[in-house]
Amino acid sequence: MMTPAIWRRRHLMGLLGAAALPAWAQFRVEVTGVGLTQLPIAVVPFRGDAVAPQKIGAIVQADLERSGQFRAIEPRTGGALDETSRLDVGPWRQAGADSLVVGSITRLADGRFDVRFRLWDVVRAQDLGGQSYAVPAGDLRLAAHRIADFIYEKLTGERGVFSTRIAYVTKSGSRYNLWVADADGENAQSALASPEPVISPAWSANGAQLAYVSFESRKPVVYVHEVATGRRRLLANFKGSNSAPAWAPDGRTLAVTLSREGGSQLYTIDAGGGEPRRLLQSGAIDTEPVFAPDGRSIYFVSDRGGSPQVYRVPVTGGSPERVTFAGSYNISPAISPDGRWLAFISRVQGQFKLHVMELPSGQAVAITDTVTDESPSFAPNGRLIVYATRQNGREALMTTTLDGKIKARLAGQGGDIREPDWGPFQR
Repeated sequence: MMTPAIWRRRHLMGLLGAAALPAWAQFRVEVTGVGLTQLPIAVVPFRGDAVAPQKIGAIVQADLERSGQFRAIEPRTGGALDETSRLDVGPWRQAGADSLVVGSITRLADGRFDVRFRLWDVVRAQDLGGQSYAVPAGDLRLAAHRIADFIYEKLTGERGVFSTRIAYVTKSGSRYNLWVADADGENAQSALASPEPVISPAWSANGAQLAYVSFESRKPVVYVHEVATGRRRLLANFKGSNSAPAWAPDGRTLAVTLSREGGSQLYTIDAGGGEPRRLLQSGAIDTEPVFAPDGRSIYFVSDRGGSPQVYRVPVTGGSPERVTFAGSYNISPAISPDGRWLAFISRVQGQFKLHVMELPSGQAVAITDTVTDESPSFAPNGRLIVYATRQNGREALMTTTLDGKIKARLAGQGGDIREPDWGPFQR
């Protein structure tokens, strides 16, 4: 019988062999692929960008390109334009831009920076609005992400995810780190450093807490970590293994995998701790739970059919329903926020590839050309997936659109990154 440890071996062994990711490492975003309906947009370098600590215009453009919804048009002019300029749309129409972003960044007397921008509809010669932010230097990237969110929502009608956060794990020598970073991988802050492995970070629905598994007790136990304060509390340290935490959408309970009664079985436990409640009575190995967005069911991985497959069961228990059928090895389920899509890892001829299934139809397709994919996680607007893989001989954190047409590599300078989880919208 295959154990959860074996199912996660690829994750953990990759983590144990990872090289260091320095805390100061900057990520380089490499966007590849062409979408069918990308919106052409020009982002003019902001006035003051040249002497500012962060290049606001470049960050905004990288965010928009990474989303897969936009195609950058090379600006024909630079710092002569800002949010106060009267716009001549003619040259921008000729350049092929449908939209234009201009702005400025100015240092204030108190040391903060005033960031302003304006979005133009070039086709209609229409001012679509703008905003301003007065922020310390440390929040300039956040201001740029919020600008990109404004633009994304104004032009697509959907909420942007650029000001959200991701969590991931690295190993440096004998030290393991749990990081919280911007959605583009920048501005990483260490939430936890440990001499023992740390795996399976999972965001709470409000973004205030991270659950994770630590081996500090020489066995896997589950902690809940307050992101803002750094305080943490022990959630599950029962006999045997405690692993694979997943938050319910209401934040009141978590699903976990415990071996307290022999084998690995699914339980739910109050977020404040207490006695866990067993979800299923089974002799199979059940693990990797994840709640459906409506909180009524749990997707999980089980070998009850002879090999690891994804199943679904009501949160109150009952008879599991098998979800994946193609292939003999399907693990690591993630559900899109609208409940329509299932992302998972399938082993195909010895290669581990990210697949996406439309749940209503049951049709699944591989969307990557890499062969060691792991840990998919949906963006909170459901338009992107973050996952870890190996590309060109290096471990890498990647994002992809659901059709696999637009991918972005967030590559640290000489470091490996594992087990990403995309956090919720900021509240």
